[in-house]
Amino acid sequence: MIRRRHFLGGLGMAAAGGGAGRLRADDADCGCALMPQFAPKPTDGRPLGAAAFDNAGTKVRITGVKAFGVSLTPDSDRPYVFVKIETNQGVVGWGEGTLEGKAAAVMACVDDFKEFLIGADPMLVEHHWQSMYVHSFYRAGPVMGSAISGIDQALWDIRGKILGMPVYKMLGGPTDPAGVRGYYHVRGTSPAELQKMRDSAKQQGITCFKSGIPGYYEWIETNEKITRAVKGMQMLRENVGPDIDIGIDFHAKTSPSVAAILIKEVEPLNLLFVEEPCPPENVKAMARIAARTTTPIATGERLIAAYSCQQLIESGVIDILQCDINHVGGITALWKAAALAEASGVSLAPHACEGPIGGLATVHVDAASPNFLVQEICSGVIPEMKEKVWEEWLGFPAMRMVKGKFPLPTKPGLGFDLTEAALKKYPFGGTRAMARVFHDDGSVAEW
Repeated sequence: MIRRRHFLGGLGMAAAGGGAGRLRADDADCGCALMPQFAPKPTDGRPLGAAAFDNAGTKVRITGVKAFGVSLTPDSDRPYVFVKIETNQGVVGWGEGTLEGKAAAVMACVDDFKEFLIGADPMLVEHHWQSMYVHSFYRAGPVMGSAISGIDQALWDIRGKILGMPVYKMLGGPTDPAGVRGYYHVRGTSPAELQKMRDSAKQQGITCFKSGIPGYYEWIETNEKITRAVKGMQMLRENVGPDIDIGIDFHAKTSPSVAAILIKEVEPLNLLFVEEPCPPENVKAMARIAARTTTPIATGERLIAAYSCQQLIESGVIDILQCDINHVGGITALWKAAALAEASGVSLAPHACEGPIGGLATVHVDAASPNFLVQEICSGVIPEMKEKVWEEWLGFPAMRMVKGKFPLPTKPGLGFDLTEAALKKYPFGGTRAMARVFHDDGSVAEW
């Protein structure tokens, strides 16, 4: 900040001396960046600020930070981004920062954060989160948020392993010793397929599913499209029965006007929630929709850091918060968002449609959150190829429910072991763009 007296004095000297007077660097600097002569420099090979914790931390030090791109298929638009943090004590931590369509960018961002971490104590999880977020200056978007997420999960994994307990116990859980209630995605479109899915679900104790709405929607839609969407939701309810909860993801495909009509039409179906009825950044539009229905409104998978959730939560716009642990900023950020939501009477139902590490990390936060509702996994009742790969990597059926709940990990940290060698079978196939869809007139459609 420029000091007024020095600034005016400098101007006076410049006027009197033909420009001989000069502003001092600390007076004239706008504050946009530290000038080289004033910028702090590390002196011992550790990150800036690390020395302050010498008497408060541990002797464990981070020696390596690695990011891995893992493609289950060469053309996958969502290759996993896994983060491994190594220490001088041989304890390693794993995290996930998968970001659909931007895998290479996240991996590069993880690499940028190495200078924040190598040589530092991994137990100082909150300090590292704050440094990565605040010292980046420009507030995190999805790329930086996902990089921080992967690193943060890995740090919590190390912390739990060193202290000898699962992460959810460090967070004060569990709130339910039987596990974490979950839901699968609907697989099937015909009445016969839905009934078969319902019967399998009842045998396994599954109590909830999520589905979507067909097609893409203009700002004001035809009666034909509205009717098609309503009938699809009605058919789902008729064939799974009244005892299974149903969430419907609009995926922000609808405008506020279309969403309000659809949600009002299906109120008799007693849906557990409608997700993303409009783009989540449009808080006032979301509020208009919420005011017109008794169906609970859910959103949050695209939000980064707890700060971005505040307006939605405190203004009473949503009933259910759905942050994604792989984007929001990891365990640290999801835990804070969950607490913020709990204080305002908002439930937690995190999004999880990426890899197994983020899913397992989310279960730990769920297990310690008193406002937890239900946990997503983008899988069906019948395991598919990816679930078999996850079991191959981790040695157990990761993110598969038992009697309708995800079991609580018993091992320290996040509760699994993983090796780099296990990932080599699925090399990184490169970043692939996500789906791009257009309306009949060529205009861009939400999907």
